Amino acid sequence: MERLVRCWYRPCPWRYLLTPVSLLFFLAVWLRRLAYRAGWLGVERLPVPVVVVGNIAVGGTGKTPLTIWLAEQLRQAGWHPGIVSRGYGGRRRDAAPVQPDSDPEDVGDEPVLLAQRTGCPVWVGRRRAEAARQLLAFHPEVDVILADDGLQHYALARDVELVVVDGERGFGNGWLLPAGPLREPRSRLDSVTAVVVNGGQILADLAAPQFAMTLSGRRFWRLGAPQTVVEAGHFAGRAVEAVAGIGNPARFFRTLADLGIRAQPHALPDHHRYRPQDLPAGTVLMTEKDAVKCAAFEPADAWVLRIDAEVGAGLKNIILEKIGSPDGRQTA
Repeated sequence: MERLVRCWYRPCPWRYLLTPVSLLFFLAVWLRRLAYRAGWLGVERLPVPVVVVGNIAVGGTGKTPLTIWLAEQLRQAGWHPGIVSRGYGGRRRDAAPVQPDSDPEDVGDEPVLLAQRTGCPVWVGRRRAEAARQLLAFHPEVDVILADDGLQHYALARDVELVVVDGERGFGNGWLLPAGPLREPRSRLDSVTAVVVNGGQILADLAAPQFAMTLSGRRFWRLGAPQTVVEAGHFAGRAVEAVAGIGNPARFFRTLADLGIRAQPHALPDHHRYRPQDLPAGTVLMTEKDAVKCAAFEPADAWVLRIDAEVGAGLKNIILEKIGSPDGRQTA
């Protein structure tokens, strides 16, 4: 799999062998979306606005930090958001609530992180509409739903579609799976509400408005003792290890380097299920998503980098124009 991913982002002649499979995948994607748009497959509209956050490329692009940012912005505007997610990497298939201390092996690592960081009601489920219905039934105060990684879940009607693009890796070779990294053609971006570019340059030739997003953080908190916080300079000049079981671990390792931390990197698969033996000895630095999965065994000297998203001005206004106001909302 690792060799295949490398071929998505650099010249690799043998990817042409996968072209027939990618063409079949494109046909399946096109027919599926046509079926929803034509009404052959059912689409459920909830009684509250729905804001979808997703991407068209596999791998980590920054959806979770953007969802956290959205929850904060909507709350400041007077809304009471709830979050639904697929719960990828978890065992649960039916709709289920997520608590800040839920087992990530049961409900997935990203939903637990969302529950911890936002304080919003969070539910997971393979069928996002069902999870949202359950969430609304248990939390009648919720008046807007954020669907994390829900772009391709067309059974759930949406009022806003936000697509996150990795500004460094972009769309790779531009091919659909498995010859390339795309879940849907790049033309899908012409119909979304906005594109959020995580790092890198604003993209050319897109009809949708674009907004730059940067992920920043300089403080680390100690796993098992979150009240203990240190600045990045605490690790400068020290021998430290860094682990990352996320979609794009190289980004985390570069962030540490930019902070002046020379860490020995250990990249693991996305949604990796950590065991104590997976962590190297000594001081270990990790992402918030990794911390969710390591909290159960609390390594002796593990530190977590808190990341916050900063998004270009104007995106919040576009979203609020689409969903209206909490009192007497009117969707566009």
